[in-house]
Amino acid sequence: MSERSMLTEESSPPSRESARFTSRENILLAALCGAIFLEGSGIALLTIALPSIRDDLGATTGELSAIASAYVVAYGGFMLLGGRVADVLGRRRVFLAGLVVFAIFCVLGAVAHEVWLLLVARFVAGAASGFMTPAGMALITGTFEEGPRRHRALVFYGAATAAGFALGAALGGLLTAVDWRWVLFLPALLAIVILALSGAVIPRDERPEVRAPLDILGALSATGAAVLLVTAITRLESPTEGVGATALVLASGLVLLALFLLHQRRTKAPLVPPQLLRAPGVAPANGAVLLFAAGFYAFQFLLTLYLQEILGWTPIQTGLAFVLMSLEVVIAPLLTPRLLGRFGITPVTVLGLLAGVIASVWFLPAALGWGMGWIAPPLVLIALAFAFAYGPLAISSTSGVEDQGAASGLFNAAVQFGAAIGLAAAAAVHSVALGMRTGADADLDAFRIAMSVPVVAFAVAAALGTMGRRPAKPSPAEGVED
Repeated sequence: MSERSMLTEESSPPSRESARFTSRENILLAALCGAIFLEGSGIALLTIALPSIRDDLGATTGELSAIASAYVVAYGGFMLLGGRVADVLGRRRVFLAGLVVFAIFCVLGAVAHEVWLLLVARFVAGAASGFMTPAGMALITGTFEEGPRRHRALVFYGAATAAGFALGAALGGLLTAVDWRWVLFLPALLAIVILALSGAVIPRDERPEVRAPLDILGALSATGAAVLLVTAITRLESPTEGVGATALVLASGLVLLALFLLHQRRTKAPLVPPQLLRAPGVAPANGAVLLFAAGFYAFQFLLTLYLQEILGWTPIQTGLAFVLMSLEVVIAPLLTPRLLGRFGITPVTVLGLLAGVIASVWFLPAALGWGMGWIAPPLVLIALAFAFAYGPLAISSTSGVEDQGAASGLFNAAVQFGAAIGLAAAAAVHSVALGMRTGADADLDAFRIAMSVPVVAFAVAAALGTMGRRPAKPSPAEGVED
């Protein structure tokens, strides 16, 4: 049979029917999307609450950045180990255990009255998510075979991620108006609900024939490198920090990173198998999503400061404005599969990343008198960026890969490392710029300068996006209808 006739058959009605999900698959996907929504909303909820945390606990800008990045650093640091553990011990088991630990430490953070305790709680909750997320994503890629069905599932998964960021910001505004501690109580309650649902629909793990070793040393070195590198960037924000000490922290982080890479080449059970990075499109996709996450988190962090501390908006007003980013929930499932079918993965990915560039550039000339008419368009552009970039990058990073746990862990680790770096870089540039400015417009000038961080991150991500592989475009009929 010719390739053309095979393509015709794939586009026929029976093929469209085969792309549909069964009732159990729909419930399973809903549970896993609920978990990733929970994780995304937990980050966004806390972002909106940062100014209130500053007032209540007396935290500095650097401590606020650390509170936000403690979660994402641990999240990314343990993601690689989490993916490996899920492959070895069972995806269901690891996913459910991660949910339990996540809920417990969200409650601990909610009752914290010291900055250090909140930092510890966020770090451990992030580590729990580092095991839970790759297990959940591996459950998706293991349940839905490669092709249109998996593409659709990952697009929905990406939409749930963005929905967590956007709707979490809106909820964060409402909850912070009552008490910022509710932004941590709510994720704990949602985790309990998702735990009950997931336990009922996720099939039990099969017992592995051979118990493979776990690369604990690799996970610790990766996490240590991330912590030190982000700490070095954060220290730049304060002119009182010694240059020599900052250089030592940076050098230590680079040494740990080098040791991690060397260890991965020599160990028998690497967290990042060499063949994974050699798979077409995997390395560019992970590099692009790292920078995409850096740009997105930096954008959201800086915009929160701009709206609340410069324009004087309330947390509720800020959260409601961020609802515009939740348009991605509608755009991604309805439009993204059609664009992928018509144009392919690379053009759609680059289009989304360029939308992020434009959204960030929009705020470079920001003024004190800006209202919703000026602020709404870039928020819609960020929604488009998420809709067109995140899901396709997830597809590129997991297609044609046998070890789905490791691939999922690597992708999500890139997201969280990017988030931590973006937050730290944005806070550092903002603080340095603020220290160099005087007068009534000092805060506004610092915001404008710091907004260059997401501009650069999105732009470089778009350049990497052009390097992705160009797999055969799916038929427009595939993966579009529900």
